[in-house]
Amino acid sequence: MRLCGYKGAMRETADIFKALSDETRLQILALLLRHGELCVCDIESALDTTQSKTSRHLRYLLHAGLVQDRRVGVWVHYRVAGGQDGPQKQILSLLKRLLVPEQNAELARIEARLQQSCCEGGVCKPASERALAAR
Repeated sequence: MRLCGYKGAMRETADIFKALSDETRLQILALLLRHGELCVCDIESALDTTQSKTSRHLRYLLHAGLVQDRRVGVWVHYRVAGGQDGPQKQILSLLKRLLVPEQNAELARIEARLQQSCCEGGVCKPASERALAAR
């Protein structure tokens, strides 16, 4: 019995580290650790990636137990998972110290794009509407 629990914990920890093995997912976590909750479109804009790529990375983090999601209409908002006592809590605490220091040039560059948010008054504007408005 004890061995089975040990294998489960090892597998869970391995899944967390697999989720953290991608630079884009680390950037997403850094944004979420600094800003709390963000819409997929905000993350997409900040990282200059496609919606499908952003959603795929967020799903990977979700399945590893590192983030939580909340649906608002057709939009999904993500935040760092809270309320855990497992390895996720310890790893997220360490990541906050590593990824979100005051002087992080790469994070500052990403956050500059985040300022060009697609949301107005808490309502996300589709990419097609944003493109028309930019013209």
